[in-house]
Amino acid sequence: MARELGADGSEVSVSEGAEFTAQVRLDEVEKVKEAGSSAVGVRVLAGRNTGSSYTSDFSPAGLQTMVRQALDSARITTADPHAGMPDPAELGSIPGDLLLYSEDVVRLETPAKIDMARRAEQAARDYDPRITNSEGAVFTSHVGRHAFANSQGFCGCYQTTSCSLSAVPVARSGDRMERDFWYTLSRSTGGLESPEAVGRKAASLVLRRLNPRKIASCRAPVVFEPRAGQSLVGHIFTAASGDAVYRKASFLAGRLGERVASPAVTVVDDGTLPGMFGTSPFDDEGVPSRRTVVVDRGILASYLLNTYTARKLGLKTTGNASRGITGNPGVGHGNLFMEKGSTGVADLLKLAGSGLYVTELMGFGYNPVTGDYSRSASGLWIENGELAYPVSEVTIAGNMKDILMGIEAVADDLEFRGSVATPTLLVREMTISGS
Repeated sequence: MARELGADGSEVSVSEGAEFTAQVRLDEVEKVKEAGSSAVGVRVLAGRNTGSSYTSDFSPAGLQTMVRQALDSARITTADPHAGMPDPAELGSIPGDLLLYSEDVVRLETPAKIDMARRAEQAARDYDPRITNSEGAVFTSHVGRHAFANSQGFCGCYQTTSCSLSAVPVARSGDRMERDFWYTLSRSTGGLESPEAVGRKAASLVLRRLNPRKIASCRAPVVFEPRAGQSLVGHIFTAASGDAVYRKASFLAGRLGERVASPAVTVVDDGTLPGMFGTSPFDDEGVPSRRTVVVDRGILASYLLNTYTARKLGLKTTGNASRGITGNPGVGHGNLFMEKGSTGVADLLKLAGSGLYVTELMGFGYNPVTGDYSRSASGLWIENGELAYPVSEVTIAGNMKDILMGIEAVADDLEFRGSVATPTLLVREMTISGS
């Protein structure tokens, strides 16, 4: 249809999905929500001009209107010599079952989903009398299907399922209350931790936050718990994204082949890992997903690129095109993680000696252009190589260049709870602003 209406090339994405949420708070069902959606989007090429549109009207008339709108948009955009689809030789899909879909998520009945949330919350509330309240427990599930085709002959489709369970208990000590959370997620219900395990873990985490102390400002080692360390890997992704690099809006621009981190650091983007949340058989341009080593033992080995950013930089796509149902592709990631080291967490704490163990980060004080980094944090103070007491109202600061070079040890506790993961990390020294 797009060619008949005047397009030189076109790409079409179709997505449909159904999602479910059940929330329980203080043993009462607060919310049960089911929603579904389906949409089709098109991107057209008219010479080196691009335009896009989308619709939820799948009738022939609705599809024709969508294509015409995309062509109208293309005619008023500025021609770009780097615009276009991947070369035909770059297109393809990973063969075999990537374990992205499980029937047990589809078959699980609503009462069972609510019961899992209720059991998780109850386990947290029963854990300790200091657990005095709850922000609730939530079970979610999603079933989706995604198809992509282009005028160069590529056509691919895959299905996904996911489910998650989380609990957020509240603990009290005197007049002060603290909250924390724990969660589990999987492509199948059988891959979830038990509701009781989720509740107990959430309760243990919130109890360790009670009676926090304030600390004096200092420079000291900082250990990032995996939940907090994920953000550092996310910052590396932002800086290694082709969008930021070709605009020179990244402290990693122009540094391929240079040392940017300590030898303890290897960062990988792998969209091929079976059953993981960043896995897909192909990216949003029809290029096969792959494993890309971004930082190899401290050396910047690759940027993450889609077709457009690769052409802007004179490189090849790494299969990292990402977009919604419409618009030009951006750069996304698959399963992005820092490879685990060989140090146990207890030994890593002993190596730190005295410093801050970060469990939570707040705010967005990171500049990807300069690398400047400053974020509010909470966690526990390390004394004599052991976790001693909780601390709050602190800010940690530095520059990402120094932080990455200062990663002295990487623990062996890598565990995926989503598409971004990191083990426990030790940064030799950062500025800690306290009271």
